[in-house]
Amino acid sequence: MSIIDSADIGRHYDERAPIEDEIREGQLHMWYWYDREDNAPLTEALHRISQKVTATLGLRPGEHVLDAGCGPGETAIFVNKEYGARVTGVTVSGFEVDKANERAAAAGVADAVKFEYGDFMSLSYPDNTFDAILALESLQNAPDLEVVLREFHRVLRPGGRVTFSDFSLRSHEDPERLAKFMTTLKLGTLPTLDEWLALSTAAGFAVEEYTQCGPRVFGMKTKYLEAAMTRRTEVAAKFGEGAITEFSKKNTGFYAPRKDQIGYVIVSARKSYRG
Repeated sequence: MSIIDSADIGRHYDERAPIEDEIREGQLHMWYWYDREDNAPLTEALHRISQKVTATLGLRPGEHVLDAGCGPGETAIFVNKEYGARVTGVTVSGFEVDKANERAAAAGVADAVKFEYGDFMSLSYPDNTFDAILALESLQNAPDLEVVLREFHRVLRPGGRVTFSDFSLRSHEDPERLAKFMTTLKLGTLPTLDEWLALSTAAGFAVEEYTQCGPRVFGMKTKYLEAAMTRRTEVAAKFGEGAITEFSKKNTGFYAPRKDQIGYVIVSARKSYRG
């Protein structure tokens, strides 16, 4: 079990999310570029992850989706507009709750997309509440992965689906680099792909699909830096040079690992129809 608790994670995102939200336009998750010659703008590269992850859920109009660790709301709004699903988002970041509800209202979907302050380690919803669960790079911060996956299983209806995407360990080499990465992101653990699959199965899910696309995600960290730097002057004008310097300092460890050390997994699984 991690020594990191939910309050720590909430503060972590409250501190970083405002600037990241500005740079990434509501998509705080990772990016996806096919190769160095892929000239997709940052917003498109970020949206590719939203599309890849949510497509595996097989959502249908009217279904109720839990966006667990919802960030500032852009992905949940996309889910509603693309699939016609209702979405409830939860996060332990006060900034993200406020920003996400503001974004949903501006998009005209506040009646179908709602965001609440909540801890996915102990969800307030009754058993069998949701048709599907999306956890886009939020499990990485769970103090106990076994507990949160069991909570997901509990609140899903029989036959309900879960898809999560997250970092994975691909190489144990250079442990100091890995430690910097994990400390920066407040990761209590960094499972391999096989360990992610085993955790899902142990929680009662049947894994139906998975992929590891690290080279096109973390492996493209240089492209992200190049894209983000084009926004630096604009973002600094809003937040101030001091805030940008402090933000950069806090996130240096993210870039420490070699690009082949950190994978990126997408796992889709189902709760038994028998419950």
